[in-house]
Amino acid sequence: MASTPLNKRGEMPFLDHLEELRWRIFWSILAIGIGSVVGFAVVYYFGVLDLLIEPVRRASDDPTLRLQYLSPSDPFFVTLKLGILVGVILGFPVVVYQIWAFLSPALEKEEKRAVVPALYLGLVLFVAGVAMGYFAALPVTLEFFQAFQPGALEAQLEISRTLAFITKMLLAFGVVFELPVVVMILSAMGLVTPQFLREKRRHAAVVMTVVASLITPGDVITLTVLMLLPLLLLYELSIFLSAVIYRRRKDRLEEALAPSEEPPVGSVERGG
Repeated sequence: MASTPLNKRGEMPFLDHLEELRWRIFWSILAIGIGSVVGFAVVYYFGVLDLLIEPVRRASDDPTLRLQYLSPSDPFFVTLKLGILVGVILGFPVVVYQIWAFLSPALEKEEKRAVVPALYLGLVLFVAGVAMGYFAALPVTLEFFQAFQPGALEAQLEISRTLAFITKMLLAFGVVFELPVVVMILSAMGLVTPQFLREKRRHAAVVMTVVASLITPGDVITLTVLMLLPLLLLYELSIFLSAVIYRRRKDRLEEALAPSEEPPVGSVERGG
């Protein structure tokens, strides 16, 4: 894309902003579209659906369990939805780059240094959250639900609802694990301070308890170990990262306000 001319103040005209935004959105949609085509092939040929319903089979003690569908078109649309989800994941780095390329000119140099590591950290934390949801929380949650009325009810698991439950839970874990990244970005922009986070620690604990109980239903031990404890650790990590960023911002501000030791040009001391 051709570079957009800047005015004397180094700012882009409003209409040029809209034009650049249009192209950024176009490339993002194109990346997701191409990723969805690739994702559809991956889901169809590489058994992604079997991978997702494997925890259901383990919870039911039936390794040959096959989920039901109610419409002739359900298998196609289930594969299509999973393909689009995989496409969003594959195209996400391109989308993040387009957002970064659009917003980075408005950020200060030090803010860019703080945001870039946050983006990489966010990817790692998202993958860690999804992995924890899949290997730890999802099996326990499925066993918890199946413990109710086992003698009076028989499971007839339908593919669309079961898959929606699994994907929502995994995505919820991935999103929740992004807490330190959000705090890093807000701290870099000066909207959040470590003192504020410390003062609101009790309020945050209450909110995290509610979120944990909604995402991971189960007994108190399961709730505490699988979700609440990681959330509390992530909150403390957020406070630490915010303190590091806030300290750097404070040091830069003190350096900027410190009087210069050299006399100004043209003064007697400089022989002007």
